[in-house]
Amino acid sequence: MQSDTTAMDNAPDTSFGHHENAGQIGFWNGGGGARWVERQAALDGMLAPINALLMDRAAIQAGERVLDIGCGCGATTIAAAEKVGHGGSVLGIDVSAAMLIRANELASQEAPVSFVQGDAMVHHFKAASCDLMISRLGLTYFADPVRGLLNIRNALHSEGRVAFAAWGDLPDNPWALEPLQAAYDHVPKLPGLPPRAPDDFAFAPQDWLEHVLGEAGLRRVRLERCELVLDLSGGQGLEGAALSALAIGPASRAIDGQPVETIATAATAISKALSRYAKGAAVLMPASVWIITAVDP
Repeated sequence: MQSDTTAMDNAPDTSFGHHENAGQIGFWNGGGGARWVERQAALDGMLAPINALLMDRAAIQAGERVLDIGCGCGATTIAAAEKVGHGGSVLGIDVSAAMLIRANELASQEAPVSFVQGDAMVHHFKAASCDLMISRLGLTYFADPVRGLLNIRNALHSEGRVAFAAWGDLPDNPWALEPLQAAYDHVPKLPGLPPRAPDDFAFAPQDWLEHVLGEAGLRRVRLERCELVLDLSGGQGLEGAALSALAIGPASRAIDGQPVETIATAATAISKALSRYAKGAAVLMPASVWIITAVDP
């Protein structure tokens, strides 16, 4: 395992990315990234059904070179490394220093993986260095997603493949919507976003997603809508589910910067709101994602 730790020592560097992505970089290097790292095991368990779909549709082969965009704490990077074997390689890139530190901790020293802190919209990838780009929910945060995908295409060789997951519509994702509504009884509502702004659900509208992929020049595009059930609990029942809800998605953004006491009150309200989804120690909630595959011409 290799890592570029230059930007992960001491205080995290948030100046490496494009200025239009500064808000996202700040969030993932602040409370957003810290809450995710704290709940990493539970969130990886929660998102495991999405991982399984993504890995299946990506059809990773032994010996391939894979690029993982928005790799976070490395779950998909490590899973891809198991498939490529020692004849291949996987590079994970993310803006969050804290999440990359955790990724380095979780990856085996022998795994053919490396991690780098960077903004994939403008990062200088080695040209034609990859067979496949994957991403679990990490492509929706670019200020200019077309520019981001065009930049990522530079890393793919001709006929290189793309496979990524993105959330569907917010109303089709009660795991995100209901905790947010419960939190709004105790924290200010998030400001309205301009159309097409970077967000967890930025790729939910099919017409916008198709537009971005078309403008980025990808071909043989396939969009698959998948309905899932996710367990938010992390094996910790309703309390664990509330903590997961506050670590991922819009509720995480709503509580960002709020006092500890306010966050605790919001967590209690979320636990109550999610109680109807409890099944023993599990808290099983509906979710909807896109799984997108395409080819670089």
